[in-house]
Amino acid sequence: MSNEEQRLIEAAQRGDVESFNQLVRLYESRVYNLCYRMLGDPDAAADVAQDTFISAYRSLGRFRGGMFRSWLLRIATNACYDVLRARKRRPSTSLQALGVADDDGVGFDLPDQGERPDDVALRHELAAAIQRGLADLPEDQRVVIILSDIQGMAYEEIATVTGANLGTVKSRLSRGRARLRDILRAGELLPSKFRHDDG
Repeated sequence: MSNEEQRLIEAAQRGDVESFNQLVRLYESRVYNLCYRMLGDPDAAADVAQDTFISAYRSLGRFRGGMFRSWLLRIATNACYDVLRARKRRPSTSLQALGVADDDGVGFDLPDQGERPDDVALRHELAAAIQRGLADLPEDQRVVIILSDIQGMAYEEIATVTGANLGTVKSRLSRGRARLRDILRAGELLPSKFRHDDG
């Protein structure tokens, strides 16, 4: 944690709302991205991200050090689990979750190197296929893949965020990657350009 981040946390704990708002600005895209990848719906992700920051603000007095990012992402992860449990009790599918509606440009931030329009379309198709594949994974595997492979976090921090031990994180990541690979290889989700024939 940087000295500036530490200063912002301490000021926010003393009630300085502007310092907390600066912390929000530092982490809002990471929190939203996690929520979007977990829930597959931009509106639900925005709501859960907002709820995460409200919960964090209310709980800030109980933050006792460590990595603020991990603490914040653990709040977001738990909030996503709450939404997913509620969906199981009241199933409903949005056009967004089905991949029918436009995703408002939320996708993998791959560099644009003068891509041709058809390459851009294929990249977006691949990102959508991966998002649909993530949605088919069990929640515990989905969250570790998002944190590791999309957000680039170390195993130790993922363990902190998820509350699981290191061995469990590695196991879930291995099983989740294998399952995601199988889902994508099934062919229905993956654009033909990205398939590899094993023959």
